[in-house]
Amino acid sequence: MARFEKISNRFASKMILAFLLIILIPTTLSGFSFYLESSALVKRNVRASAVQVTKQTADALSSIFNAGSDTSDLIYGDLKVQDAAMHYTSSPLSTQVQMSQSIDTLLNNVVYSSSFVRIVYIFKDGGIGWGSGTFSAVKLRKVDLNRLDWVEQSRRQDGGLVWQALRKDPFSGGGENTDLVLPISRTLKDFESLEQIGLLVVSLNGKAIINTINQVKLGETGRYMVVDPSGQIMIDADLSRIGKMIEDPNLHELVVHNDAVEFEYANNGVHYYGVKQLLSNGWLLVGTVPTVEITGALDKLHTRILITSACFALLAVLIGLLIAKRVTKPIKQLTLEMKRVQQGDLSVRTVLTSTDEIGLMSKHFNKMLDEIEQLMERVEKEQNDKLEAEVRAVTYRIHPHFLYNTLSTLRWLIRAGEKERAEQGLAALTRLLEANMGKNGQMITLKEELEIIQKYIVILEMRYEHKYALSIDVQPGAEEIKIPRMLLQPLVENAIFHGFVPLNRGGDISIHVTMQQGLLHILLQDNGAGMTAEKLEQLGTKDGVSNRGIGLQHVYDSLRLYFGVGSGMTFDSEIGKGTQIHIVIRL
Repeated sequence: MARFEKISNRFASKMILAFLLIILIPTTLSGFSFYLESSALVKRNVRASAVQVTKQTADALSSIFNAGSDTSDLIYGDLKVQDAAMHYTSSPLSTQVQMSQSIDTLLNNVVYSSSFVRIVYIFKDGGIGWGSGTFSAVKLRKVDLNRLDWVEQSRRQDGGLVWQALRKDPFSGGGENTDLVLPISRTLKDFESLEQIGLLVVSLNGKAIINTINQVKLGETGRYMVVDPSGQIMIDADLSRIGKMIEDPNLHELVVHNDAVEFEYANNGVHYYGVKQLLSNGWLLVGTVPTVEITGALDKLHTRILITSACFALLAVLIGLLIAKRVTKPIKQLTLEMKRVQQGDLSVRTVLTSTDEIGLMSKHFNKMLDEIEQLMERVEKEQNDKLEAEVRAVTYRIHPHFLYNTLSTLRWLIRAGEKERAEQGLAALTRLLEANMGKNGQMITLKEELEIIQKYIVILEMRYEHKYALSIDVQPGAEEIKIPRMLLQPLVENAIFHGFVPLNRGGDISIHVTMQQGLLHILLQDNGAGMTAEKLEQLGTKDGVSNRGIGLQHVYDSLRLYFGVGSGMTFDSEIGKGTQIHIVIRL
């Protein structure tokens, strides 16, 4: 007993007990609540979806039915139909032929104008009739219309619509017709005497109606049917059920005498879910499905979720109990030191030396702080260098001395009467200024840099009165690579100023650009004066580059700042043969 009390009084034991209660109680309650709420929610959503789908299907069927009733009204009120139905038998043969042709044309046009109307017939006593499509007068004469139920119903309705069940059309084609139609019949009446003068039958496309119903899925085995207000099946994918009453008495009661859109019933121990929607002609679209198909899988899923959640909760508690005591203290210490870093104290270093993951985390934490300090110093220095390089680029962009000499040359050309050359030089200077001043940012495409160089060459030719042939060869795909502004222009100026001007002659300059293994190679060559080995050696030092001018220094700085390790520039030259500059840029 004393040992038990000692164990129970330990802080670790109390923490374990509290941890278990805090985890298990909320997990159990929330899991049970989640099961109830999600089950009800999903059931509502599933049923709402079923009602919505049923309503959409009912609307589609109603549209088809409305097309049939509208067509019937159109023909019912047509004066040609009235005239033929009243005077056909008393008219001469020629007039009868004209009437028949007119009626046939009217009926065919009506059918062609509607995608839902399949066939239209007009019947009179004595086997006289007209019809669209493949209407067979022979089949009509074989039938005694007075003995047909739908004819009697139509006469009792006295002009009202009589909706018949889905069936095969009996009056068209040469042999047995298998076209499914849904007939809508009514009597034609004399508008003046109101006497019945014939029968009008508009038959809707039965296949389109069946396809509309079959496109809707209600569970796995659910089905839809259309019944009249008495419960008689008028439309069903199973044609053998058409014309029969709903067999299940519970379902019949809910469909005929219950106004609810949704309902449930049982048949032979199986629970069913049902939904119904009223159609435009007074019929009902009814869908039924075993309840288990829309809720059974959900119940199984919820059970699995609860079991899985409970297992993971228990596993989490056990793992937490095992590592809590060992991990809590070093993590807390490391967290406090991280907060000091968050407040800006980068001098913090953790003293944890354990060999587990916490110790490794502590080691990486210290290493990260060291690298952050070094990186901050490096970034600050590189930002300063970059700023200086950009300032030099801006000052070098339009060299004042070059601009002064160019304008002076233009002035003397104008005084000497060489207005055409002056105009060409001024145009080139204008394009060069536009190219240098019209872009924002330090990076431009290689294509833009080469275009600036071409404009720059024109001005130098005018200034020194020599021809400098520029040859450019760029590998396809390299034109759009971004490079620092004025990366190549200073090299071209050096080639002319140091290579050709001292010789007082023109020359050739070539620029060859290729891409190989992630590197951009730019080779710039001239056939100018060349350099001595001593000057070439000086270009390999920082001081030697600085002494050659701000332009060359700008090229070196740009390569170092924007492309880093692996990028650079090398020189090769020989007195009297020219100079070659090789630039390598890591992409």
